[in-house]
Amino acid sequence: MHLFNGIIAILTKDIQTELRSRYAFNTVLAFVGAALLLILFALRAKELPPAPQSGLVWIVILFAALSSLSRSFVMETDKRTYNLLRLHSRAAHVFLGKLCFNYLFTLTVNLATFIGYIFLLGISIADAGAFLIILLLGTAGLSSVATMLGAIVSQADRKGAIFSVLSIPLLFPLILILVQLTKAALLNDFSENYLNDCWALVGYVGTTITAGILLFDYIWEE
Repeated sequence: MHLFNGIIAILTKDIQTELRSRYAFNTVLAFVGAALLLILFALRAKELPPAPQSGLVWIVILFAALSSLSRSFVMETDKRTYNLLRLHSRAAHVFLGKLCFNYLFTLTVNLATFIGYIFLLGISIADAGAFLIILLLGTAGLSSVATMLGAIVSQADRKGAIFSVLSIPLLFPLILILVQLTKAALLNDFSENYLNDCWALVGYVGTTITAGILLFDYIWEE
């Protein structure tokens, strides 16, 4: 119960902070809107084969995540509240609370992105259940990596550049898996041929969340 209360306290604090400024949310939505229009009109996404169509939307989501998800920890160092968190919270509470906030934030952005993308391209969802699972797990993968790396780079001088450089190699395998699964769920029949990719996605999410929890203890003590 103490762990749950600590996570809720950190999550509530971050939600209230974001609702006051809405800086990250508005910035990401503006970027996503511009990127979707660019894809639609400049790249003529409607004329592309299924695989590129599935890949483009996750690329938009990837760069939207890179522009905002490190903010949860970077904001603490910029406002000099990081040491205050150390005094009043435990490492596990802070990491899991930040992870939950990043997950909810990314899920909201991903839902808006996919709704706009499917509407603009006129794509029909072949398997809604599989698509929802892929979206939830893909969001968890993005959030876990971003939260872990955000904690690592929050003490660095050039936070944005370091975060992007470290994130892309770690997120590249995730994007490849998500492109294959999204193509199957949106445009093809989801069959047993994609079970290996599903288990790979589950393993990726579990590994990154576990690694983040373990590594954050060392970051917290430094």
